Amino acid sequence: MKRKPLFRQPSLGRWVLAAALSAGLAAIVHAHGDVTPQAVDTSSLPKLGEKWLTSNPYTPDVPEYKEALRIGTSAYTQNCARCHGLEAISGGISPDLRKFDQECTGLADEGKKKECFKEMDEYYLATVRRGRVRDGRVYMPPYEGILSQEAIWTIKTYLETRREP
Repeated sequence: MKRKPLFRQPSLGRWVLAAALSAGLAAIVHAHGDVTPQAVDTSSLPKLGEKWLTSNPYTPDVPEYKEALRIGTSAYTQNCARCHGLEAISGGISPDLRKFDQECTGLADEGKKKECFKEMDEYYLATVRRGRVRDGRVYMPPYEGILSQEAIWTIKTYLETRREP
C-alpha cells in the first residue's frame, strides 16, 4: 500500500517540520527559565555582616537552619538549576552538585573530615563569588554583587541536603 504524502508540496512539509522543531526547542529553552540571576529575599535571616565567612553558618544545629534551607531551595531552583539540574541532579553539562564534597563524606577521621568540608566550603564560596573561566570561556558566571552572602550560603545549605551517600 502506497502512503499518501503528508503535505502535497515538499517545501511546505519541510517548513512545517522546521517550525515544529523550532517551537519544540524554544519550549525546552524557555523551560529552563530566565537566564538573568533572580533576586533572593533573605530578609528573614540575620545579616552575616560585610566580611565573607569561610564556612557555611547555616548548619542543622542553628535556629535559622530551616529558614535558610527554605530560602536556599528556592534560590537554587531560580539561579542554579538551569545549569546544574533540578534537585542538583546534573544532566551532564555542569557538575553534579550532589557529589560536590563526596570525597569528604568517606573520610573516617573526624578531624580530616571537618577540614575537608571547610576546604570545600572555601572552594564553593570562591567559585560562586568569582565564577569559573577557563581559556577565556565562562563555565560559571560570577555571582558576587548579584547574590548576597546570606543567599550564597543558603544555597550551600540546600546542596548539603542533596548529598549522595
